[in-house]
Amino acid sequence: MLAEVREADAPPEVAAIYAQLREACGLPLVNLIWRHFATLDGVLPWAWNSVRPTLPLLAGARERVRAALAVPSLPVGEEAARLAALYNRGNLGNLILLTALLRGKQGHSTAPEAPPPEMLPASVPLPKLEELPAATARAVRALGALHGHEAGVIPTLYLHLAHWPALPTPLCAALSPMIATGRIAALREAVLAAASVEADGLRPCLAAPPEPPAEALSAARGTLRLFVTRVIPEMVPIGLMLRP
Repeated sequence: MLAEVREADAPPEVAAIYAQLREACGLPLVNLIWRHFATLDGVLPWAWNSVRPTLPLLAGARERVRAALAVPSLPVGEEAARLAALYNRGNLGNLILLTALLRGKQGHSTAPEAPPPEMLPASVPLPKLEELPAATARAVRALGALHGHEAGVIPTLYLHLAHWPALPTPLCAALSPMIATGRIAALREAVLAAASVEADGLRPCLAAPPEPPAEALSAARGTLRLFVTRVIPEMVPIGLMLRP
């Protein structure tokens, strides 16, 4: 699995940035890519300070990407659908922000001031894969394996859905043919096209803080590329499918 610093385990300087991320995005959790950045020397503060000035533009950008997608419905129940809504906000926003970050600053502009979005309700605790019952852990790994990601990436939404042990196996059965037939890939490309336009709109507003050490930055860019081309744009349509 991808290295990460969980919120509960974060040292003070990391916890402070996590708190800023939660408040700025209106999310009660910190998504995996940011938790991974915390394992790389200097990457978390660099990434956060780079994208922070663009955040007043993010809500509109996020909704435009969402509006560009038409996805089927996969009923998962009220509680799991509320959890998916958290990840939908995070994944849509992160895809746009981090695509802009990967491409780098271009031009110069200042985003208008805007209050942060309303905080979404807190979720159930994120379980640890190694502490799940064996059958549930296998089902979560099977969901992750559908995507064939490098570096053993298991999207956190799949792990979080293990809170409802009856969900992962039928979800895997529903998604498997969608992935095998290219339906998820087609939705991924639609997400990428819409997010690309929005990301370019944010690039003039990026900050340019000092970069982290070269080795850490190179590692971050490699993972970032995987996340913004595969991991996140595949999870955006999947998350949007999960409804009450």
